[in-house]
Amino acid sequence: KTPSPFIISPSRIGKRVTKTTMGKEPIEEEEKPAISWHAMSVDDSLKTLGLTQDHLTNGLTTSEAAERLAQYGPNKMTEGKKTTLLEMIWKQVANVLVAILVTVAVVSAVRAATATNSEDITTNWIQVGLIVGVITVNTYIGIVQEGSAEKAAEALKNMLSSDAQVIRNGTKCMIPGMDVVPGDVVVLSLGDRVPADLRMFEVANLASQEAMLTGESVPIDKVTTAIDIAGGNPQATPLGDRRNMCFSATLVAQGSGTGIATTTGDHTEIGTINALVSKVEKKKTNVLKQIDTVSKWLAFFISITAVITFLVAKFRTGMSAIDSVSTALVCAVAMIPEGLEAIVTLTYAWAVSNMAKNNAIIRALPAVETLGSVTVICSDKTGTLTQNVMSLTAFVTSNARYRNDVNSSDRVNTNFVRDDSYMAERANHQLQRSVSQVIKDGPGTNEPRRGHANASNHFAIQSLHTPADGGAIAERVSDSLPVGEGESPSTDYIRSALAGGVLCSKCVLGAGGTREGEIGNPTELSILRASYFAGIDIDKLKKDAPVVAEVPFSSEYKFMATVHNPTEVDGPGMEGNYVVHAKGAPDRMVNYCAYQAKAGLLGEEYKEPIDRNYWIEQIAVLSSHGLRVLALCRASLPKDKITPGDQLGPEFVNENPEGPWLTLVGLCAIMDPPRAECVQAIREAHGAGVRVAMITGDHKDTAVAIGHMLGIVDETYNDALTGPQLDEMSDDDLRQAVLVNNVFARASPQNKIRIVKALQAEGQIAGMTGDGVNDAPALRAADMGVAMGKEGTDVAREAAEMILADDNFATIVTAVREGRVVWDNLRKILLVNTPINNAQGLGVLFGLICGLEEAPLSPIQVLYSNLICAITLGFVCAIEPAEEGIMTMPPR
Repeated sequence: KTPSPFIISPSRIGKRVTKTTMGKEPIEEEEKPAISWHAMSVDDSLKTLGLTQDHLTNGLTTSEAAERLAQYGPNKMTEGKKTTLLEMIWKQVANVLVAILVTVAVVSAVRAATATNSEDITTNWIQVGLIVGVITVNTYIGIVQEGSAEKAAEALKNMLSSDAQVIRNGTKCMIPGMDVVPGDVVVLSLGDRVPADLRMFEVANLASQEAMLTGESVPIDKVTTAIDIAGGNPQATPLGDRRNMCFSATLVAQGSGTGIATTTGDHTEIGTINALVSKVEKKKTNVLKQIDTVSKWLAFFISITAVITFLVAKFRTGMSAIDSVSTALVCAVAMIPEGLEAIVTLTYAWAVSNMAKNNAIIRALPAVETLGSVTVICSDKTGTLTQNVMSLTAFVTSNARYRNDVNSSDRVNTNFVRDDSYMAERANHQLQRSVSQVIKDGPGTNEPRRGHANASNHFAIQSLHTPADGGAIAERVSDSLPVGEGESPSTDYIRSALAGGVLCSKCVLGAGGTREGEIGNPTELSILRASYFAGIDIDKLKKDAPVVAEVPFSSEYKFMATVHNPTEVDGPGMEGNYVVHAKGAPDRMVNYCAYQAKAGLLGEEYKEPIDRNYWIEQIAVLSSHGLRVLALCRASLPKDKITPGDQLGPEFVNENPEGPWLTLVGLCAIMDPPRAECVQAIREAHGAGVRVAMITGDHKDTAVAIGHMLGIVDETYNDALTGPQLDEMSDDDLRQAVLVNNVFARASPQNKIRIVKALQAEGQIAGMTGDGVNDAPALRAADMGVAMGKEGTDVAREAAEMILADDNFATIVTAVREGRVVWDNLRKILLVNTPINNAQGLGVLFGLICGLEEAPLSPIQVLYSNLICAITLGFVCAIEPAEEGIMTMPPR
């Protein structure tokens, strides 16, 4: 059939097209370059799809839609070949040991059929039944423990939209999601699931939640203009930067919009991930490989012994041929460990039960043992190694530094302790760099994170340089104002110093200082949380000083300001004045300040001229340690200058007729701190010979700083690589890089799978954590995929072998320990069972050699001994506790 001129060939809008024909194998067409829809204007997109300008209003006609549906197929992902029940059964029984058992059953059946007395008939049929029962039970156990490999792909399919609103024949209508075709005009509104990849041509405050594809939890605002391509390769543009596209299976978080369907089904971004998940082959675990090897050697030894037994029975004892075969097979049955499959499964099940009590949920039983042989664990940073709670870790004043205990749950002022050595110097790797270079590498940078169009830090530093005419930084004179080194300031001091961060904020702290029910920017919330745990009544503070007027925050000028009536916090002499609190990006705020609060104390007597060089260096020092920095400022002005309820513009702060006029109180240093238990867990992992690597989308300095705190960055692994650097590396270079670096910053999900494959190519057994849809291929490729239970998606959980119910890295190390116990106990089981089985078989052989006229054991006795006694004794070995020092030995 000749396609319509209005329908573009599928190969032009997909990466690789697979044509399916009834009853035949799929045929892959030649791969064609993918179209970069995000780099095209709306008009070019229409032309590429063979559509005209009026199509945006009228949409497809019914006949055009039907023709395109026939051309492209339904908007669904192709199902991979599923394993049939017969294939699964064959996989379990296709080995030499089972073949020997089947042979014994056949011989027993023949003997039962040819026997003349009822006792022999009954005995032989019982033997047949027992052997068939053993094979059936072992086959069932094997099928169950393998699990379903198709579940991850099924979870992806369940994420697709069930229906969609489109424009057809000039009117809006609802159609099944499977019927959406390239060229359809799709209408989106709040809460909709996007039915296909769309090129947006009309948006109204539209933002979509794309965390499962990009790894970023913040909804991405959409535009309609073509995306500028910086490097010349449109396909290198991260998905998060393709802001004129909405992707299939993502959710509309706000606003509304209309777009043209560009790709459907397998050719969407989520379809590409589905293909990767389906293509990644899972490897057998080491223990299963070793059991296969042991089985082959056993089969060889059993066969030799059975042949010798037959010859002895036939020529020495003088048995008939059929009796000699039967006796030889009794010897073989005695030496086959029929209960081994059941014991191994019981061992796994016992370990799985223990792990579940420790928040590690194992999805595939053999994966338990893999944990014990892991040599490197690649972990996400946020929420796994860190607390996923932005926290104020330090407060810097004109003369002191206060360290805040972010792990304390007590509401006391002693959480703050003066420690002038705490992050007082630049991080080693930033010692020789300029201030602007330090800022560029840190979390305060104005450059967007990889995969995002804007900086993730709302208070990012745009430009910071030491003034050319500023001279050297004034030497700090240590004093004990308001407290000395190692002492804690009073609650009143903390309240007055942090009042600007509390009052100049619309955020709402969660219940009990937690994240539950919190509202607002995490960076701002960190100040409220620190104040709350210092014993400050935040609600009372806000109630006593309500907002009179404000300058709302904007990413253009990166600060906000609020005006309040004075309270006792502000000190005496404030009658007839308003108090202005301002907080924002420190580079901006330093320029708007003429004064600094001496030692962070409030009042006219403590105002002194600002030392800009000092503050700029402090910003650089804190940034070099991976900390976000927020400046708290204040001022006063007569009440006749402000009308209550005014919505002030930024010029209120940055264009004061008298020039800089604010007073800088202090700098808030903020970060997502490491989990306390992870430090010990990583130390234990290192002691066990397991490397821990961190892969994060965060900035390099932040990653290195967290790495230092956790012990991931040390003298051996003292540097970090970024995603763009990884992209430029060849596979050979990457294989070398993963052996000498433990931190990978600003990394994409595509980097993850390359890192896993590079580690495996170097003979490493790699574990990998992940939570998004885009992590699924890497989780499947890793020897041990670990998904997050709290924050993870269903797709990631289905692709992984283990799920962390608490999203905590320390749980992985606990599971590694349990995995080593499993392997150790499996060795004990083999050492117990193999001698028992061999003794039975050789007992038959040597009994005949020593003159017995018939075999000393019958098949029924042998099967009873193997199934009942061996399993019982084996299970005793299976539940053995860990041997001392099991986590001080290297991985096997």
